[in-house]
Amino acid sequence: MRLFVAVHPSVEAVNHLGAQVARLRVGVAAAAGSNVRLADPAHLHLTLAFLGEVGSDRLVEVESALGLAAESFRDGRDAVPRLSLGGGGRFGRGRSTVLWVDLRGDMQALHDLAGLVRSRLRNARLPHDEKPFRPHLTVARPGDRMPPADVEADRASLDGYRGPPWPVLELLLVRSHLGTPPRYERIAAWPL
Repeated sequence: MRLFVAVHPSVEAVNHLGAQVARLRVGVAAAAGSNVRLADPAHLHLTLAFLGEVGSDRLVEVESALGLAAESFRDGRDAVPRLSLGGGGRFGRGRSTVLWVDLRGDMQALHDLAGLVRSRLRNARLPHDEKPFRPHLTVARPGDRMPPADVEADRASLDGYRGPPWPVLELLLVRSHLGTPPRYERIAAWPL
């Protein structure tokens, strides 16, 4: 199973971002039927850790590690952290171009949560990506299907974007199914 650990923005935050993306060049191009790939709003997520392929025989270990991480996080907090979407950027160039929106709010709590998740996975000797945590939500994969100037204009437009705040209420274990479009299956959740 291909797994990752995530938190989801609220429906209100997703809808607000969707209205912004629809006004971007990438949104207009996708609406006009071009081959630009917008992220499905129903699948927007903030990845805290990517585990990759994990055998189903280890699922109980994964769930145990994440349950401990969620419990430690809850025990160390007086209040539920709040985040919002705001700002944006671009990864890659050409075919690998990705537009993303940044996070604002209680970023220390978010980094603490990601650190706890990764620590518990490491302690359980479970596979996970060791790349530094860089919080973002992917909104589109224009690749090389849009002129670079249009991609840059969209990136600049995202810089001025500010979405509504939302509480981070649960930690999710998600299975991804590769394909076009990819599918995401919620495996388990823990309250924060």
